Amino acid sequence: MERPNFEILAYEDSPLGPLCLRRRELLSQPGTIVTEVTLNHEFLMSSLNTDSERQISNRAVEIHGGPQLKALVGGLGLGYTAQELLKHANVASVDVIEYLPQVVDWLRQGLVPLSSELNAAEQLKIIAGDVYQRLAESPTERYDLIVIDVDHSPSDQLGEEENGFYTRDGLLAAKAHLAEQGVLAVWSYAQSSQFSVALRDTFQSVHVEPVKTFNALVDHWQTDWLFFATDRKLDPAESPQPEQDVAT
Repeated sequence: MERPNFEILAYEDSPLGPLCLRRRELLSQPGTIVTEVTLNHEFLMSSLNTDSERQISNRAVEIHGGPQLKALVGGLGLGYTAQELLKHANVASVDVIEYLPQVVDWLRQGLVPLSSELNAAEQLKIIAGDVYQRLAESPTERYDLIVIDVDHSPSDQLGEEENGFYTRDGLLAAKAHLAEQGVLAVWSYAQSSQFSVALRDTFQSVHVEPVKTFNALVDHWQTDWLFFATDRKLDPAESPQPEQDVAT
C-alpha cells in the first residue's frame, strides 16, 4: 500500500510564531491534494475549504454594484479572496497588504496553488505590511471595497496584542479609507455581537451573512461569518434575514 503524499514546502520563523506551508494527500480522499498553512503549530487555512473566502469577495462586489472598483484586501493567505475579486469585470484593481513577508514569498516562488494566476495578474499589487496600521493612519487614497481576512475572529486575533480595528474608533479610522458608498467586508469564523454593534455605530447599513460548508478535513459542517458595512441604503433583497443578523 502506497503512503499518502506529504511535503513540507516551507517552514520559517515569523513574528507570530513558526509558520509552515505544507502539501498533503487527504487520507479520507485518496488522490485529493491540499495545500495548508499552520501558524504557531495551529491550523490556519487550507486550499480545500475556500467557500467563505470567495463569498466575501463576491458579496462585497454585489453589495457595492458600481463600476471600476478599487479594492484593498487585508491578508493574502493562499490568495482565494484576491483571486475572486479579480474575476469581476467591474473590479479595476486589487491591492493586497500581507503582514508576513514569507507568505508573499511563497506566492512569488510558485509554492501555492494560485501562484501562476496571481503572479500574472496586472491589476494586482501585493504589499508587505500591516493592514491595520495602514487603516489607522490618514488615507493617501480611497477604496471602493476594503476586505479584511486576517484574524480568526474579532475576539480571536492572531497577534498577542489586540489591535483597535474592531472598535468604533478603529472602524471610524478605517472608514476614512473608503470612497463614497464604499463597502467594508470582514471575515470571521465566529459570530460577534460586540463587533456588529461597533459596525452599526459607524455605518448606516450593516449586513451579516453566515456561510455554512462541510469541512472534510475534520468531517463536520462549519459556519463562517461575513460582516458587510456601508453608508448607502441597502436594497431589500440585499438585507439579511433576522436570524442572520447577529446584532438582534
